[in-house]
Amino acid sequence: MATEIERKFLVRGEEWRRGTVKRVRQGYLSRDRERTVRVRIAGKRASLTIKGAGRGTSRPEFEYRIPLRDAAALLALCDRPPLEKNRYTFRQAGVTWEVDEFLGANAGLVVAEIELEDEQQAFKRPAWLSTEVTQDPRYLNSSLVDVPYSSWGRAGG
Repeated sequence: MATEIERKFLVRGEEWRRGTVKRVRQGYLSRDRERTVRVRIAGKRASLTIKGAGRGTSRPEFEYRIPLRDAAALLALCDRPPLEKNRYTFRQAGVTWEVDEFLGANAGLVVAEIELEDEQQAFKRPAWLSTEVTQDPRYLNSSLVDVPYSSWGRAGG
């Protein structure tokens, strides 16, 4: 079984704006406590991803490449408009970072993600990292579809 071990952080400044950037559109065919089923188009690649319920920073994840045409058709079946973001990918201090700059109703939100080999893996925190939000469900992409960042107000974000 494939397992995703991921930590998420808010970011500050602009130093994270480097590396490869791709426009990402993703939507959800299923979003409940036990599983999500996501369709994503990132640049010229498309995928279907199934994620199980998380425990700590780990959860089951299965991702499959699919044809772009199929992904576009599946996005039209999603229960909400697709989430849109620019994803910056780069290596720093031996690990790969993905920084998502959200667009549309989630504009203003920037979240960095790091995938780890195990939950105890140490890594050097870049100076541009801010608060860790791994355990805050508001920052799940599947949650941002229902309750976008723009609706949080100043106190919530």
